[in-house]
Amino acid sequence: MKVTKTGDLKFIQEWNRFLILNIIRREGPISRSEIAKLINISPTTVTTAVTEMIREGLVAEVGSGTSRGGRKPILLQFVPDSKFLIAVSIKISSISIARMNLHAEIKRKESYSTGGRIGRDFIRFVISCIDGFLSRESDLERCLGISISCPGIIDQQKGSVRYNSKLDWKNVPLVHIVEERFGMKTWLDNDANAMALAEKNFGAYKNSDHLVHVTVGDGVGAGVIANGQLFCGHGGGAGEFGHICIDPEGEPCECGNTGCLENYAAWTAARRRIVEKLADGRPSLLREKGGADGSRITIEDFLFALGQKDAIATEVALEISAYLAKGLVSLINMFNPQVVILGGDLFSGNPTLLEHVTRLTRRSIMNVFSDEIIIDGSSFGRDQHLVGAASVLLNDQFRFSLLA
Repeated sequence: MKVTKTGDLKFIQEWNRFLILNIIRREGPISRSEIAKLINISPTTVTTAVTEMIREGLVAEVGSGTSRGGRKPILLQFVPDSKFLIAVSIKISSISIARMNLHAEIKRKESYSTGGRIGRDFIRFVISCIDGFLSRESDLERCLGISISCPGIIDQQKGSVRYNSKLDWKNVPLVHIVEERFGMKTWLDNDANAMALAEKNFGAYKNSDHLVHVTVGDGVGAGVIANGQLFCGHGGGAGEFGHICIDPEGEPCECGNTGCLENYAAWTAARRRIVEKLADGRPSLLREKGGADGSRITIEDFLFALGQKDAIATEVALEISAYLAKGLVSLINMFNPQVVILGGDLFSGNPTLLEHVTRLTRRSIMNVFSDEIIIDGSSFGRDQHLVGAASVLLNDQFRFSLLA
């Protein structure tokens, strides 16, 4: 298809705007002339774009810089609270919703237990939670939209969840459902992809162009940043780390395969191992938490017991660490990332598990990678899922990861 000169000009103007805004966001306070020099575009182009951004409230003049002869330059600063977004983090066991500014900082949040819902009932519950949250917002005219992260295989172009076995979802047009109900533009991506974008856009390793974020909680997944951009695969299914086979003769998985990593390393697997170990009568901090069958043990209970060096919790941590490390070795040898982030609920505030997995992984990856790779926890602690959800919208609207 032939691109018109008008189309070319519009693209160039939009790209320059992204560049200028990102420089102000990362380097501000900064003057117009400094911006022009940094990205090698004309001062007139910078002035035109900045005038528009000031009018929109995205940028503000915040004082004067040092003069090198002549007038003092006016300094510019990004204004992250000029607008906001609604971030929705969907997990199997819970939904979290937050009002967040343009720096992905949380201003208000609420969480809801999903109570074991699946299928259409889960969809109705998501809509109900968003509805309740929005009813307590008074200035939605400043809202850019709703940004959703969700486990499963996501078709970003169609705005649908192609497949999630645990939720019993197949080809669910979630973006259409939310937009039709609330009349607000909506974004959607896989939760591991979203958290990889969060690390790339706002995290401790945002200067890394080759980064993998592994999330371990209700399930196991991976988001891959390759050459500075999110790698999604042909149909949005890249990063289904939890469904690599680690035991061909192993346990059957909901996906239809056998021996998938998720069945050995996700929270459901960890809790099953805890219950089995409690059955032998050994003392444990987890015994009083779990009820007669251990069904009431939560991730928080496990993490607390692990922090107290509880014997059963420590054994389980070592066992799931071995499985995760086995999978990570393949992931690292395949993608050769600079950084691997271990996140998700099981790694939140859990230095013991992070230490175990890191040690076992370094022991087995190729020697040439071992000295140069960084393995670390999430930059965002317990809010990582919400920062990830916000990053889906922010990355699309401001091209943060492409310009970092």
